[in-house]
Amino acid sequence: MARFLVLNGPNINILGRRNPGIYGSKTLDEVNQEVANAAARLGVEVDFFQSNLEGELIDIIQENWGLIDGIIINPGALTHYGYSLKDGLIDSGVPVVEVHLGNPYAREDWRRHSVITDIARGQIAGFGYRSYTAALEILTAIIGEEAAA
Repeated sequence: MARFLVLNGPNINILGRRNPGIYGSKTLDEVNQEVANAAARLGVEVDFFQSNLEGELIDIIQENWGLIDGIIINPGALTHYGYSLKDGLIDSGVPVVEVHLGNPYAREDWRRHSVITDIARGQIAGFGYRSYTAALEILTAIIGEEAAA
């Protein structure tokens, strides 16, 4: 069974009360439940982790080396400057999909640059919690296709 790590960076823990017009009204627990429901439908396993600290995100990636098949990550503000997080994602050796609840390209200029995108298989943004579930569906398909090849 494929296993995926769903990582969330700074401030994602306060979803539901943080600017719902951009990030939606669901809490992080509710977003995680949507992803867990999708995982059950797809027959895959997901583990969730959130931290406001870049080093903790890197630690969890390192602790899961060789144990996961892919990573879904919403880096939060680390999107724009998290170079050590980027290195951790590269070193994981698994496919990465970057997700965002809102659309960073419809916001301030500084939000439009991601240091993660160029090492990710892709980025899904602007669809609220559905960005996560779409990423899970895509990663599941990628892993299945690569295993069959």
